[in-house]
Amino acid sequence: MPRRERNKFVKRGEVIELLIEDYAFGGKGIGKIRSELGEFVVFVPNTLPGQLVKARVAKSQKKYAECKLIEVLKPSEDEVAMDYQEIPGAPYIKLPVEKQHNYKHTSTLDLFKRIGKVANIEDLFDEFVSSPNLFHYRNKMEYSFSAIGFDHEKNTDVDEFTLGFKKRGVWWMGVNLEKDSGLFDKAVEDNIKNIKTYCEETGLAPWHGPRKEGFFRYFVVRKSYKTNELLFNLVTTSGDLDKFNLDKFANYLVELFGDRVAGLLHTINDETGDRTIATSGSIQLIYGKDKIVEELLGLNFEISMKSFFQTNPKSAEKLYSKVIDYALENKDAIDNTVVMDLFCGTGTIGQILASKGSNTKIIGVDIVASAIADAKKNAKRNNIEGVEFYAADVGKFLLEHPEFKNKIRTIILDPARAGIAPKTLKKIINLNADRMVYVSCNPATQARDTEQLIEAGYNLKKISLVDQFPHTSHIETVVLFEK
Repeated sequence: MPRRERNKFVKRGEVIELLIEDYAFGGKGIGKIRSELGEFVVFVPNTLPGQLVKARVAKSQKKYAECKLIEVLKPSEDEVAMDYQEIPGAPYIKLPVEKQHNYKHTSTLDLFKRIGKVANIEDLFDEFVSSPNLFHYRNKMEYSFSAIGFDHEKNTDVDEFTLGFKKRGVWWMGVNLEKDSGLFDKAVEDNIKNIKTYCEETGLAPWHGPRKEGFFRYFVVRKSYKTNELLFNLVTTSGDLDKFNLDKFANYLVELFGDRVAGLLHTINDETGDRTIATSGSIQLIYGKDKIVEELLGLNFEISMKSFFQTNPKSAEKLYSKVIDYALENKDAIDNTVVMDLFCGTGTIGQILASKGSNTKIIGVDIVASAIADAKKNAKRNNIEGVEFYAADVGKFLLEHPEFKNKIRTIILDPARAGIAPKTLKKIINLNADRMVYVSCNPATQARDTEQLIEAGYNLKKISLVDQFPHTSHIETVVLFEK
């Protein structure tokens, strides 16, 4: 068997210093290594043109390499000082938002040119929708406990009780959050150091990743922008639970945040995998209530700790408004018809559309049973009629319900990051709808699906970009397809 030819520039695992020269979709900075052998391309996620970075080679191919960012050695001239603690979840917080928008706009439309084969995509561009809140926009944050910290002066790991975020590029090392990161609730984040001290003084151990042992694992907070309430979830192992007073901890949170505390839940997670909610284990209400209510476009949605809900609700209102605008552009294809809302999650878009349409029936389908249960409850809470929700795989549902063929004029699509499986997309195309409004949190997979939709006779009529996550590389797209 012939050996794969390796590149002569970098090896996997090697640590390199690199000047970032360009930007590709998804926050991938592009650097180049030049020598007498030629020019070699290196991709480093979460970097910007003008930065000098240190990165570790994760994948080395013949023509390019992919790296993991270790640290930014020298900032770009475009970056400005910020009075927030730097965290891995906001790599572009020092970049003025207009420049962030420009990078996202250019790189996303380029995807539709290259992958979707839409040569005139700039002519079809409708709007770039900025997030109403550029800072403190998130309604959920997960903080990790770790028994291994990082000493910046000695540039080495140390045994230390930490509560905050994982060090960039390292899954087992924590960095304490000392103050507001600019993404979540300022009062919560300014107090994380006090919550860390409270937990540390119990003498119980934080989670040690490599050894897979310890008591404290995660501290998760959800926030309602409607009520300003906070819902907390402390995740621990079960081993030393008898030595930790959960009621006392709940009282401490009330001391810190007063009547903003909606409730405290406690989750036992004895699994060794690195995720917050265990597939086994238990979740128990310790104090208050286990849900908060959020409002979107005049409708109320009940959110539990496990519910899927848009992380930036104010921007989600802008996103959903754009989806509804596209759907209602041809009101004849909405009124007195059946609209299919596929990958509907908690049914937000379908419910809003049902409240705007006349005698419109919405069929919502999603594989996540708990999301569908929430969708049904929320529709009842909002007195929305004419909606039916089904917990099913979208592809199987369409196979089992052939009666919808040629009966649907408008389809709403909002799939997960992986996009729509080709077989499922074929079944959706076979419904023979006049139009589709396709929402995506991953334009790369949407651009891929665009090529298949165009081949099936749909035209891309317009595209908007919605910035749900300022200071990150993420962007959401809303595309209207019509036959």
